[in-house]
This record gives sequence, C-alpha cells and structure tokens, in this order.
Amino acid sequence: MTLDAHTVHDTELIQLLTPEGERLEHPDYPLTLTDPQLRDLYRDLVVVRALDREAVALTRQGELGLWPSLLGQEAAQVGSGRALGAGDMVFPTYREHGVAYCRGLPLLNILKLFRGVDHGAWDPREFGFHLYSIVIGSQTLHATGYAMGIQRDGGRGAGIGDAAIAYFGDGATAQGDVNESFVWAAVYNAPIVFFCQNNQWAISAPLERQTRIPLYRRAQGFGFPGVRVDGNDVLACLAVTRRALDLARTGRGPTLIEAFTYRMDAHTTTDDPTRYRSSAELEEWRLRDPVVRLRAYLTRSGQAEPEFFDETDAHAKREAAALRAACLALPDPPPAELFDRVYAAPHAVLAEEQAAYDSYLAGFR
Repeated sequence: MTLDAHTVHDTELIQLLTPEGERLEHPDYPLTLTDPQLRDLYRDLVVVRALDREAVALTRQGELGLWPSLLGQEAAQVGSGRALGAGDMVFPTYREHGVAYCRGLPLLNILKLFRGVDHGAWDPREFGFHLYSIVIGSQTLHATGYAMGIQRDGGRGAGIGDAAIAYFGDGATAQGDVNESFVWAAVYNAPIVFFCQNNQWAISAPLERQTRIPLYRRAQGFGFPGVRVDGNDVLACLAVTRRALDLARTGRGPTLIEAFTYRMDAHTTTDDPTRYRSSAELEEWRLRDPVVRLRAYLTRSGQAEPEFFDETDAHAKREAAALRAACLALPDPPPAELFDRVYAAPHAVLAEEQAAYDSYLAGFR
C-alpha cells in the first residue's frame, strides 16, 4: 500500500470550514464562536501572514540570516495557539511564529535570533513558549518530560489542568526522539498534545517517501488516540486542539494531531522548492488558502463588512512596518556577549573559550 500525499479522504479529515467558506458541523468537535471571536481569528491570520512576509523580505535584503516561512500554515498555528490555556507550555520547532504571536511573544524576539544578535533568550515561563528548537524532534522529549513534571509538581498556572504541546513537522516523525517521546507519554499517560504540521514536504522529501500510512494512525501503535484535521481550517484546528488539551488536562493522556496542510513557501529562504515540486501542486493548494477561506465564510454569513477587511489589512501593514523598523534599529551586540546566557551557571569550558576569544579580540585594539 502506498499513500497519496495529495489526496485527502473526507472520512479521515476533521473539517468545520470548506475551502469555499461553507460552515460544517462535526458531532465530536462542536464549536460555537461569537462574531467578534471569528473576526479576531481572521485578524490573527492576516497579521501573522503579514509579519511572516515582512521577515522574508528582510532576509532577502540581508537583514536576517535566514527565515523559515509559515506561509500556508497560519490556520494550523493560530487555531491551535488560540486553544491553549494560560498555564500551558509550548515546545516549538523553528517555524511556530504564529503560535508565538498567539502566546504574546513579540516577534522581534524571534527576529533577533535569526538576525544573530542574541540566542533567542526570551523567558519561556513568561510566555508559556519555549525557545526555538533547531535539532529536529528533540523538543518532543523536552515536552514529554515537562508534561510528566506537571503530573508530579504542577505546571505554570494552577498546576492540575495545565498541559504541554509539542509542535513538529512530518519529517520529524521519522526521528527516534519523536517516537521515544510517544512511548514515554503513552506509558505515563502524560498530559501532552503532539501537534504535527504535515506540510507535505520534509525539505525536499515528499510525504509518500516518508510513510505508508497516514501519520495520525501511528498513535494507535503507541496506545493513544490520533486525529487528522484540515490544517488550513482555523476553526477545525481550534476545536480539535481544544478537545485534545481537555483530554490531557483531565488525566486521559496524550493525543497526536496531524494537521494536514501545505508549506506554500520554501523550507527556509536558503531553499529552492522549484527543484523538487511542481507549480501545479502549488496552485492546487492555493485553492485551500486558510485566509481566503475564513474571509469567504465571514462574507457569506454577513459576520464582517468590507470595512472590517480594509481595516484589518491596514492594521497588518502597520504591524509589519513596525516590525521592520524595530528590526533595523537593533544594535549589534558586543562580540563578547556571544558567551552570555549560554548556560544557567558558570561553566569551565565556556570560561576557557571566552578567555581565548577575549585575547583574540584584544589583538585588534
């Protein structure tokens, strides 16, 4: 049996909003939102996309070292991000800019990392959002350990009732760390949600070269539930993640969510996706655009007027311009600051390296 990565079977996919913007109901995932809440979700999608596009532009102009775009994955990130509670802890990869936005983390903090002016040293406890992880899949073990800690010591908020969520891509599911975290989370019934953004490509490796079954079905082999959600449907991502978090918080263990979505841009700005995927595939997924989909629903249902969309676009442009200005105003740190905040406590090897570097810099004075 082989898996067609570009065919989504309706019986497997949780969807509350069709690509044409028609509202659906699902008996297991009811979702009731007010008009302002729906408009807020749309605003989130538009702003997150605008900030991402600005970061790509900054990279092309030499102001960032590189940027991993989330274009096309806004609904998966905003939907799941808005499902989180105040005491929950996020363990991201390096692409969860939309989740960071939902957690209140200023995106300038992330740009500092990709500009190379600090280590990305925000306080995870303040935002409920851990530092970006470049090592593929490693954050799932950290998240599982944190979730087990919630069981024993309580979490960031009220303790009981908190959960962890680990984000990763389809390519990471082949990593040993991810599968090991599944084992531990299942055996210890840990309060964690594994959120896989299946964007169809592990850099240049297509999904059919990665798995012979849908990714969400892997959870069954580890002893916990898995579900596939339309990752371009912000309403479905919100409802599915809420339910999974509720299971985690109430002692019913982990859930694997496979958000079936698509990476519309390059893997990073150093990648050339035209070398391995077709323009026809890209155009097919454009028809499932998460922003256009929600706008169509809001328009069709009369829950937003044209003035709202104009104001939202203007607001997003202002946010992007502010991010650009703040990025360009970042000062270059003193070279010796490279060694600050690497370890929580003094470290002999690091001290030796810093002394050697200080001596090297002194030679230029």
